[in-house]
Amino acid sequence: MELDFCIRAEGIKKKFKNFRLDIPQLDIPKGYATALIGENGAGKTTLLNILTGIRLDYEGKLDYFGTYTDKDRESGKLKEQIGYTGPGNYYLPHWTIRQIEKISELLFDNFQKERFKQWCSELAVFSGEEIEWKKKVRELSDGTRMKLMLAGVLARDTKLLLLDEPASPLDPLMRDKLCSMIRDYILDGNGEKSVFFSTHNISDMENVTDYAIIMERGKIAEAGFVEDLKEKYLLIKGEREDIEAAGKILYSITTSPYGFEGICLADRMEQLSGMNVSVEVPSLFQISVAVMKENSRIQM
Repeated sequence: MELDFCIRAEGIKKKFKNFRLDIPQLDIPKGYATALIGENGAGKTTLLNILTGIRLDYEGKLDYFGTYTDKDRESGKLKEQIGYTGPGNYYLPHWTIRQIEKISELLFDNFQKERFKQWCSELAVFSGEEIEWKKKVRELSDGTRMKLMLAGVLARDTKLLLLDEPASPLDPLMRDKLCSMIRDYILDGNGEKSVFFSTHNISDMENVTDYAIIMERGKIAEAGFVEDLKEKYLLIKGEREDIEAAGKILYSITTSPYGFEGICLADRMEQLSGMNVSVEVPSLFQISVAVMKENSRIQM
């Protein structure tokens, strides 16, 4: 399958005192929802900050939609096509909802006030039916601030959403709504709209993830379409007597008094012949945890 990409990155590097981001190549497919998965401190936010232009002190090259480079990020044409939500003070704490509406209208030609109001209502940003225009950002909960940011980006006509941990502050019902919003956004684009979001809530976001990028220690440890990853990695379950032998073959293994289960690379399955094991299709959560365990500094 020949793919187009909404973002292509090459040789991205950023060094901190005790951390180094090193991404030789990153390709985000166009027309899909791509999840950036990793434990806290893996480098997800640093990478997103580079892609959005929040952080400019890095090495490497970026290409957007096959037309623009990172030098064009502040140009009107590219800025209008990208929507971003992030943690922290993306909206300043003292801003009121009315100020957010006016600032968004000034910054983006494609911001639509009526659509903003509709999304605020649909996402229940406020407890009542009316928008509380004088309410300040600092008076909102973390989850409500995220809903407000989502309303802001969805009020615009964009081709790419870059979402940094959008599910993290949301309750389970709103996470389900977020998945529906991502699916609808992509379907509405007829192959031209894409979403790139970071998450450590893998289970909650799995059903909307088409392509996964797993990061550990500032590097990409694995990447691919979810369907392909579920062919590359298999879930194996077996008996206690085979734990020691299987442990030498499996990519990761968890044991219990009753036996073991673990992730095995499909091309190593022949090495399990003679063992009494069952084979199942793993979830993206199980694959991601296995890959992260293999590359993490945490001692498991």
